[in-house]
Amino acid sequence: MKQLFHTPEGVRDVYGTECEKKLYLQEKLQKIFHTYGYQDIETPTFEFFDVFSKQVGTTPSRELYKFFDRDGNTLVLRPDFTPSIARAVSMYFQKEELPIRLCYRGNTFVNNSSYQGRLKESTQMGVELLGDASADADGEIIALMVELLKATGLKDFQISIGQVDFFKSLVDEAGITEETTQELRQLISNKNYFGVEELLERQNLSEELTEVFAMLPRLFGSLEVLELARSLTNNPGAGKAIDRLEEIYEVVKAYGCEKYISFDLGMLSKYRYYTGIIFQGYTYGSGEPLVKGGRYNHLLEHFGSPAPAIGFGLVMEQVMNALQRQKIDVPVMKGKTLILYPESSRGLAIQMAMEHRSHKMDVQCMRMEDGKTFTDYIAYGKHHQFSDLVYPLTEDNIQVINLFTDEMKTTNLKNFR
Repeated sequence: MKQLFHTPEGVRDVYGTECEKKLYLQEKLQKIFHTYGYQDIETPTFEFFDVFSKQVGTTPSRELYKFFDRDGNTLVLRPDFTPSIARAVSMYFQKEELPIRLCYRGNTFVNNSSYQGRLKESTQMGVELLGDASADADGEIIALMVELLKATGLKDFQISIGQVDFFKSLVDEAGITEETTQELRQLISNKNYFGVEELLERQNLSEELTEVFAMLPRLFGSLEVLELARSLTNNPGAGKAIDRLEEIYEVVKAYGCEKYISFDLGMLSKYRYYTGIIFQGYTYGSGEPLVKGGRYNHLLEHFGSPAPAIGFGLVMEQVMNALQRQKIDVPVMKGKTLILYPESSRGLAIQMAMEHRSHKMDVQCMRMEDGKTFTDYIAYGKHHQFSDLVYPLTEDNIQVINLFTDEMKTTNLKNFR
């Protein structure tokens, strides 16, 4: 009996035109990173466990892929790029006095539950802007996210912005326990209005705090949400958080991106290292965010080099799924030629292929098999997105078929060049 090999749960193969489109988009997006002044960085696929430990505030230990090296050190496959880059910056950029802009792409690994169809291995692209605590840096990051999503071909999407300092300031004022804070955080994140109200009834809080906590799951929408949030509390820290969001909005307006922006003060990330704004990008037909990130002004302290920072990661699988569901094609601007030849024209075909490859053109040579028809190869070429099929018989008799229009012409080697 023939044995079948399957991928493990939570991972998948990407091949054919899907892979070609994914790689094309990655190259396109990386060029946009560079236009904003970001420089490439690569970090290891696995790191010491401490880089992603509970103290850092990243992925829970149970969701990490852990293993041991020969010396007994605990290693993990990276679940998130941000701590890895923070670690690298602390090692190599200590003498930098001005902001550092870094961009990356690679795979992350999270051992989460697959019951919702989530992948355990995904490809992420993103940037980290370190050493700049300004609202201008926040606005630039948001504008860059908008430009990236537009570049993928998406038109209907929204960047939802939250502010974890708003929630933290209220929690500090309330003086509630860590356990209660975690429960409240989860209920607010899930927009569980009744659960929030039930929890608040068990707390001895002022009327003002009770009202603002109860309203948090509902505080999402346009700029008016910030005005409403400000009216609900006199907490100085919460007020500063709103001031910051309003300043960021002015920066985003300068980039002309305000129509893609909304606010959600009930957005509370599971990553505990975020200290200011957080954000997620959504489009219809996708329940998971395409892009997410935020400000993490204290993360680098864990690695011995305190510095403010902000960044985001874009999940390629979510982007590809959204494009497919919205029937948006990825136009891979890359002509490919299939040279089909009989045995008698092998030398001529290889000569033509080598010459075109010297000009950085994509050419595939294929000898015509017995029993196969010209129609079979035309179908093959179309399926694999070749632009032309070339059939050389002699230097003076070269047939060229445009696989987009089915137009056929006969030319010679001199004109073909």
